[in-house]
Amino acid sequence: MFYSFLKYLLYGLARIFLRFEVKGAENIPSEGPVVIASNHISLLDPPLIGVAATRKIHFMAKSELFVPVIGSIYRTLGAFPVRRGTADRNAVRHAIDLLQSGNVLAIFPEGTRSKSGFLGKPEPGTLMMAAKARAILVPTAVIGTRLSSGKSVWPKVVVCFGKPMPFAENETISKEVLARMTEELMQQIQILIDKETI
Repeated sequence: MFYSFLKYLLYGLARIFLRFEVKGAENIPSEGPVVIASNHISLLDPPLIGVAATRKIHFMAKSELFVPVIGSIYRTLGAFPVRRGTADRNAVRHAIDLLQSGNVLAIFPEGTRSKSGFLGKPEPGTLMMAAKARAILVPTAVIGTRLSSGKSVWPKVVVCFGKPMPFAENETISKEVLARMTEELMQQIQILIDKETI
C-alpha cells in the first residue's frame, strides 16, 4: 500500500517538474526474474526507473543512505544496502535470491554514475547475477536526469525500456557467452540513448 502511494506520488511529481515520459514499459516481462540494466547519470535514475516500471524493482544502494526514516523509505521502494569499495557478498547473495524468487533487479553495468554523461564501459562480471538466475535482461536508458548540465530550466526526462534479451535456453553460460551478452546489452542501451538524443 505505502509502496503504491510513494510510486504514484513520485510519478506525479516527475510528470510536473521533469516532464517525465516512459517508453517501452510493455517490454518488461510480466513475470519471472528480470534484470533492468541501465545507464547511470544521476541519483534520480533508480527511483525514476522504479516509477517507470510495470513491476516493483529492487536495487542496491550505498549503505550510508540507510539512516533512520530515509532508510525505511528506500527499503519500501525496493532498495537494499551494499557496502561500497568492497566485495559485499551478502548484497550479491541477496540480489541473486531476489532474482531466483522471480523478482526484478535494476543494475547499472558501469558500476557508478558517469561524470561525462556518456555511456561508459561495463564492469567485469556485470551479468553474473543475471546468469545465476537466467534472468531476462531489459536494456534501459535514462535521458535528461543530469540536471547539473544546466541545459534547460524545465528539463525533460525519459526512461526507455528496450526489447527483452533472454539467455539461450540450452546454452551453457561461459565467460565468452557473458562477454558477448554484455557487449550486446551495452550496444542496445546506447541505441536507446541515441534515439532520444538525436
